[in-house]
Amino acid sequence: MKLAEAIRNRILYFLKLKNINVWELCKLTGVPCSTISTFMTGKTHLIKLDTLLYICYGFDITLKEFFDDSSFDLAE
Repeated sequence: MKLAEAIRNRILYFLKLKNINVWELCKLTGVPCSTISTFMTGKTHLIKLDTLLYICYGFDITLKEFFDDSSFDLAE
């Protein structure tokens, strides 16, 4: 699995867990919806670490918690 796909899946997991959508996540993080949407739709495979950090803040988790998943063990 590609790293971008693993990150997307993890974001989707936390969206479902927190019962919010991408628009609500944008409001919580201050990250433009276009930035998150472009990554989530696969139009780009890159996401800045600071953007991911803000996403984690929106989910009220740490980066460590975000990456604490076996899908990242095999990510390329």
